[in-house]
Amino acid sequence: MRSTLKTWWVKITHWEFWPFGVLYFPVYFYYLWLAFKCRSFFFFTAANPSIEFGGMLGERKSDIFKLLPADSYPETVLIAARDVQHALAAAEQIGYPMIAKPDKGERGKLVKKIENELQLIAYAKKCPVPFLLQAYVNYPVELGVFFIKPPGSEKGMVTSIVKKEFLTVTGNGTDTVYQLLQADQRAKLLYGFSKPENQTLLQHIPNKDERIIVEPIGNHCRGTQFLDNTKLASPELHAAFSRLTSKIEGFHFGRFDLRCQSIESLTRLEDFQILELNGAGAEPGHIYQPGFSLREAYRTILWHLKALAEISLENHRQGIPYWTFSAGLAKLKAIRTYNQLLNKKG
Repeated sequence: MRSTLKTWWVKITHWEFWPFGVLYFPVYFYYLWLAFKCRSFFFFTAANPSIEFGGMLGERKSDIFKLLPADSYPETVLIAARDVQHALAAAEQIGYPMIAKPDKGERGKLVKKIENELQLIAYAKKCPVPFLLQAYVNYPVELGVFFIKPPGSEKGMVTSIVKKEFLTVTGNGTDTVYQLLQADQRAKLLYGFSKPENQTLLQHIPNKDERIIVEPIGNHCRGTQFLDNTKLASPELHAAFSRLTSKIEGFHFGRFDLRCQSIESLTRLEDFQILELNGAGAEPGHIYQPGFSLREAYRTILWHLKALAEISLENHRQGIPYWTFSAGLAKLKAIRTYNQLLNKKG
């Protein structure tokens, strides 16, 4: 009982763990003001003209990868829902391990690291929507880099860098992974202890000083710790992403989720791979740094939202249309239907 109360209290007093809707509720009022100024409820659809819905929600990852330079992302294959044979054929091409994830989806839903054929068959049989198989990138550093480039400008700015520290435990030779996780407040709040696929790992007893990555998917809601590295946004890094985005037609606002050898190699645009590119709906992930003030988080969110509106308005002045209210509403309904399908058990 005491442990439950402590967990509840941590969740209430640490905004990092608040539900998305609760955290963003005050932001919606500012959004309405920006929509009024832009004269469109769906103003953001003009921000990234080459990405469906501006990349706010429901965009196909497979379409976004087509926009990227061919050597900038890992080998990725689109698989139809529950198409086991195509998945197995793609695996022969990609190799294990690999990452499987829905072609449309947010916040790490149904994203899984696939280690072998049996896991792939199980995933393909159950996934109710088209999904991607992506070669696993083994570079040691995973980052989320937010980049903004005004329309008509060749230069942009890195506005956020978050380094991702995966949920891990260090063995003592006697306790199971489950017992080690019980001492981790973050794990107790975010990790899926009851999921059947986690049970084998949870019962494993690591050797003394053995480091086990419990959750290999770099998503905050799955236990990954986000660390603020925005101070590393050097002029050289601004210039590097300006060069990179010059090759991505119609992109002005969003976050690159990537893995790299180091910040130094990324600055040279060497030894890195883009795992995903998120558009208008992207967050500046560094705000989830433990201890980051709520006031500063809101200031950062609103600043980025204002930048999104300014980019959208400028693109609109240059002839890029906003989605109509009816088209935007239809898209939101389609996203709702899709998410219901995504949440169905296989």
